[in-house]
Amino acid sequence: MMGAGWNSFLPVLVGSVGLLFLLSLLRRPLRGLFRLAGRTGAGLCALAVFAPVGNLLGAGLGVNLFNALVLGILGAPGFGLLLMLKWVLR
Repeated sequence: MMGAGWNSFLPVLVGSVGLLFLLSLLRRPLRGLFRLAGRTGAGLCALAVFAPVGNLLGAGLGVNLFNALVLGILGAPGFGLLLMLKWVLR
């Protein structure tokens, strides 16, 4: 009966150690991914704030994931790039 406890505990232990090892290997890429997600969220918020003002000025950008990703990756120059792209594609 004492062996039954180890038979159910050992796979959990091995799986936990394997998961910790995998997370330690992927720490840097996951940190970059979470940072990009945060910056994309901030870009989405900036687009949502700019949308009403931009529509009044005739320079409204769509509030979508692509525009938010451009803002998240490029920042303020990305905003100018999106405005110029909209102007060129009119």
